[in-house]
Amino acid sequence: MNKFYKRQVLLAALLLMFSMMALAQVRVTGVIKDTEGLPLPGVTVTVKGTTIAVNSAVDGKFSIDAPANGVLVFTFVGYTTKEVNIDGKTNIDVVLSSSLKSLNEVVVVGYTSKQVSQLSSSVSVISGDKLRDVTSNDVVSLLQGKAPGVVVSSASGDPTSTSSILIRGASSINASTSPLIVVDGNIGGTYNASDVESVTVLKDAAATGLYGSRAANGVVIITTKSGKAGQTRIDVSSVVGFNTKTTGNFHLMDSQQLYDYQKTFETVLPSDLTYNTNWFNLAFRRGITQNHTLSVSGGTDKTQYYISGNYYDEEGTLVDNNNRNYNFRTNITTKLNDKLKLSVLLNSIFTQQTYPTDNLLYDAYLNLPYDPAFNPDGTPTDGRTYPGWQGRDKENPFQGLQYNFSNSRSLSNNDDLNLDYNITKHLTFSTYNRATLYNDKYITYYDARTKSGGANSGELYNQDDYSSTLLTSNRLKYDNNFGQHNLSLLAVGEGQTYHFDDALLNGKGLPPGRPVMSTASDIISDPSGGTDDYNFRKYLGQADYNYAGKYFFVGSYVHEYSSRFGSNNPSGNFFQAGASWILTKESFMDNIKPISFLKLRASYGTTGNAEIGNYQALGLYSIDQSANYGGIPGAYPTQKANPNLTWEKIKTANIGIDFGLFHRIDVSLDAYQKTSSALLFQVPLPATSGYDYEFENIGSVRNRGLEINITSKNLVGAFKWETNLNMALNRNKVISLESGEAMVNGGASQPIAVGHDINDWYMPIWAGVNPANGDPQWEQLVTDANGKVTKQLTNSYANATRQFTRTSGSPKFTGGITNTFSYKNFSLSSFFNFVYGNKVYNDSRAYFDNDGLYDSYNAMVPASGWTRWTQPGDIATEPKAVQGGNHNSNQQSTRYLEDGSYIRLRNVTLGYQLPTSWINSMKIRSARIFISGDNLVTFTKFSGVDPEVDFSPGTDNRGSQGLSSFKYPISRKLLFGINVGF
Repeated sequence: MNKFYKRQVLLAALLLMFSMMALAQVRVTGVIKDTEGLPLPGVTVTVKGTTIAVNSAVDGKFSIDAPANGVLVFTFVGYTTKEVNIDGKTNIDVVLSSSLKSLNEVVVVGYTSKQVSQLSSSVSVISGDKLRDVTSNDVVSLLQGKAPGVVVSSASGDPTSTSSILIRGASSINASTSPLIVVDGNIGGTYNASDVESVTVLKDAAATGLYGSRAANGVVIITTKSGKAGQTRIDVSSVVGFNTKTTGNFHLMDSQQLYDYQKTFETVLPSDLTYNTNWFNLAFRRGITQNHTLSVSGGTDKTQYYISGNYYDEEGTLVDNNNRNYNFRTNITTKLNDKLKLSVLLNSIFTQQTYPTDNLLYDAYLNLPYDPAFNPDGTPTDGRTYPGWQGRDKENPFQGLQYNFSNSRSLSNNDDLNLDYNITKHLTFSTYNRATLYNDKYITYYDARTKSGGANSGELYNQDDYSSTLLTSNRLKYDNNFGQHNLSLLAVGEGQTYHFDDALLNGKGLPPGRPVMSTASDIISDPSGGTDDYNFRKYLGQADYNYAGKYFFVGSYVHEYSSRFGSNNPSGNFFQAGASWILTKESFMDNIKPISFLKLRASYGTTGNAEIGNYQALGLYSIDQSANYGGIPGAYPTQKANPNLTWEKIKTANIGIDFGLFHRIDVSLDAYQKTSSALLFQVPLPATSGYDYEFENIGSVRNRGLEINITSKNLVGAFKWETNLNMALNRNKVISLESGEAMVNGGASQPIAVGHDINDWYMPIWAGVNPANGDPQWEQLVTDANGKVTKQLTNSYANATRQFTRTSGSPKFTGGITNTFSYKNFSLSSFFNFVYGNKVYNDSRAYFDNDGLYDSYNAMVPASGWTRWTQPGDIATEPKAVQGGNHNSNQQSTRYLEDGSYIRLRNVTLGYQLPTSWINSMKIRSARIFISGDNLVTFTKFSGVDPEVDFSPGTDNRGSQGLSSFKYPISRKLLFGINVGF
């Protein structure tokens, strides 16, 4: 064989050998640790370029089969991804370093995304996992206590109700105080709690800037989950548990207690003790909560997908009350070519809800224990006909619940079509488009056999609602860097239109058990309905610059038009600016080792509020039969036009500091001032004008506050302990009103007055009980001829002076604290939220703590420390009980104004991660079981069932902030769950 052929054979042999080496598989084992030498369980080890992957065990060990010349990729949340060449090795030990995720994670801010460390604004980010420790289908409710300055509250434990959210205090009188909701980059939209990847709360002007014209009350950005390139992931989550009512410090009297109380002021008979009905307990039940989610995600470098289905069913603790949701989401993103990316996001939610009827909650509080709920044969009694029924309303709600019902069903579809086109390397055009369609139907039926339906021989009410929202947002973005100079420019043109229509029908004279309109023989009132429309148009520009990753500047300008305002001022112009400086990137900080991170922030800007309803600037007329002329319906004016009505304007200044200590403690501090001017308010008009009111821009309100957020890694060894504390205080003050007035809406319990909190209480001051005769007493201010004002006591409510109480329905500070513990495969977390310094008006006490006025209502057991006056000389908290009442003692005064402070153990969760050695043989990626408890205990002095109240003022509920009236108690939940990944 000549030399040429020998060389060819040798070359072929070498190529074959290298090919065999490339194809050869080796078993690679090793241990993964952090920089402190502690093992890291749950690290994903992937053979690069393949879907082959394993997770490290509790002791950090892993074992994987891979090509001898392959590459292993090690990824773990909170740590820097690492790639290691195998090079034929069978043992590879790896050390992963912390990625300082809290600073490096990318969050959605406005129409862009940024690393946390680059923000010049006040932003709170809550991951979906931390959000879902409490079991609820209401994302707003899940935010309670999770971010400083974000106050979430609810006036009801009804699962069909929603919570309200207030960011940095109330800035409006009659306009909405709710933040703007943004889902997946567009204003509005629908979502389900199980699909939320993260929630970003934007609080200052620099953060809310691009939504500035509608972001007076902050912005809540919800980002849903998306697929990631790699192996298909199937995740299953199932939670089942029980709900029971909470009663706090509140107790109603049983028959013996009520008998003993009533005999002190009226004649009662021993026969009253025949029955001892606990209406409150009968009205409530042990409900069941279920929350089941199945999701599939994955994809390639070109296309990623996330598909999920969720079923949520919560039975209210009040009988015949339920909330059931079916949610389906599909998020797909694909690269059509090197320049064009398409995203399609589809979300459908079908909801079924049932609501309490027959005054069930009201009767649970007030029905007398003397009256029986059921006959000997187990059928409900009928209070209208039962002999000797003593309750005032002669109503047994359980008799009506046999036949009556109130329910709704709704379908919401949210469809997004987004395109991103890379015009050049630095210039991108994006168009984000959304259609949201909503339809619901409400039905309420009162059977002729019940008290509620008896007067009209059966009643039926039908209501159908439809709404559509169409939005298009077109964005041009330029990104480039010039050495250490980094510049980003953004221009946006956006339009949104909304349409709503409804139809309401009612009928009476229905045969028993026939709840359909075709069986009605007459109508209760004329059919009604209407339409509602609005549109917004917006143009904005933003410049974002940083130098060397340590000096950051951002500025934006927004021009927006709204159909809600007068023809003279339909548009608003707003601007925002912010700056920040990362000091730890300066050389003079190199030797200050305890400080691991330090940044200063400042921002200032203007935003607007347009949430006042759709036709408040127009002159409106009403057309109905009551104004008929010659048999033809007539029209009469109901609202005066104001062509000058325009946007509320809010100016916000914020300074902040973020710092880290010893790589273990992260702290954020913010101080802000938010001043609202041109407030939208319904100004009452004199009767001679022919109108009730006119919407005008009047006055200004200021909010000042401090916020703090601290995260501390207390223990970092095998036993880990992390604490997060957030707390915020806010002070609200009315600065001015129209024409120099000192007060408007003076007849309300919370009027708007210069120099006062927008929620300051205004009512007669309770002065206790006269020890000589047991009469109630109030303060009376008397002015003599010289103008001198003196204070005296009176037992006449008519003479009592209404005055500011120097207390408010607004809390002085709020917050939450979370502790998370982990050891090997076990984890334990506890979460408390707290509210301090607000006064709650316990309106219900006027009915069941009335000193003998309503002897046909049940009474509450006096709270701890309360005493009833019985004889001269008694120093008592409760006046003498007198049949028919004691000098109007239950009229509105500070007697029923109570401390609403509380701290609540909102959630405790104990979890166990099953070892991979147990589940690998079943092809299971991960498995976790847990037990969880919600609302386990509440510490408070409040005498009602629960101190939590709605803190958000609204257009039509002025004077009710901090009001508690016949509260539907919140639920205590005990839940069991499992999460499995394939």
